[in-house]
Amino acid sequence: MTVEGRGDPDRSESFGERLLGMLLDRAHELPPHMVGPLVAETTALMGGREPQVLLQDYGQQRLVPLPADGAAPDDPQPIDRSEAGQCFLESRSVEVPTPDGVRIHLPLLDGGDQVGVLSVTLDAIDDDDRRLLRRIAGLAADLLQTKNGYTDLFFRTRRGEPMSVAAEIQWSLLPPLSMVMPRVAVAGVLEPAYAVAGDSFDYALNGEVLHLAMIDAMGHGLDAATMATVAIGAYRHARRISIELSEIYLFMDRAVAEQFDPDHFVTAQMMRLDTNTGRLQWVNAGHPAPMLIRAHRVVRRLDSPTTLPVGFGGDQPQVSTVALEPGDRVLCFTDGLIEEHESGQEQFGEEQLIDWVNQLEQDDHGIRTMARDLSHTLMRARGETTSDDATLALFEWRG
Repeated sequence: MTVEGRGDPDRSESFGERLLGMLLDRAHELPPHMVGPLVAETTALMGGREPQVLLQDYGQQRLVPLPADGAAPDDPQPIDRSEAGQCFLESRSVEVPTPDGVRIHLPLLDGGDQVGVLSVTLDAIDDDDRRLLRRIAGLAADLLQTKNGYTDLFFRTRRGEPMSVAAEIQWSLLPPLSMVMPRVAVAGVLEPAYAVAGDSFDYALNGEVLHLAMIDAMGHGLDAATMATVAIGAYRHARRISIELSEIYLFMDRAVAEQFDPDHFVTAQMMRLDTNTGRLQWVNAGHPAPMLIRAHRVVRRLDSPTTLPVGFGGDQPQVSTVALEPGDRVLCFTDGLIEEHESGQEQFGEEQLIDWVNQLEQDDHGIRTMARDLSHTLMRARGETTSDDATLALFEWRG
């Protein structure tokens, strides 16, 4: 479109640009506690009422409203039994007719990770409203992620119960719990969310290569969290200087051995996936073997030669390779997932884990929901209690 009588494009501000401009123009110096009020002010311009920014709690059970200045706090909503939770689990908008209009819930997506849900009520809704609200939700998610680095507000909102110091350390160490990209998706869960200590995972998508590591530091409490911090820090450093997988192990091994007593160790698994071809490489340092899921069933364990756990000075490990098919998923987990048990009963074991995976895979959920459902199934099976960390990371090569 051009201005009449001139060849220049029309640079006048449309309603939609003005709406999104409110977020963009004020984002740079916006205090973190003003994210919610700014989203409310923006949606009000299009007739929105009762806006809520809902954040997932650390236990992945509830969606908790971000506090609004001067307003009474709203009640959290259960993820499994609410329209907002349906939006969160399925990463899609959900519209619910109400006596005074339509309540719409929109996923707050950032880099494939789901920050939470934006909910707002309108008298009526059309495709223009949907388009604008999707874009507002996208900008709001970016704001929440950006501001999270220098505030405790979002952390406090998400925290549903007291958290141990070790868990504080572990959560600060983690990457986003999920990432969904065109060729690859990743999702992870840590349990118990408020008391995890020695388990951790890390990943990075560098160009066409996905890097992923899972570790389990011996012991509990601060000692385990400190060891996990050193192991993940060494892994990231080695990964970023682009050395080979087997050499990453040696680098991590030296770092842990130099900082801790000789009887301290970390089991670990490091992986590298070519997202162009599906070629997966990995090394195993005393860790449970991952499971390959194909066509919604566990088809094999990815057994491989192992070396000693990190910190014990093992030999340089052998790199194993497998060719994935589009849609394949790989489940990595710590021993707490299979060694836990119901009170007085035998350990769950790998066969029970495989049965649960096969049952849940029949629902054909996305990778975030699958990881969450599997973790919660295990928690329910052991009566919501645990004697050890139980962590999983699931990734999917989409082809």
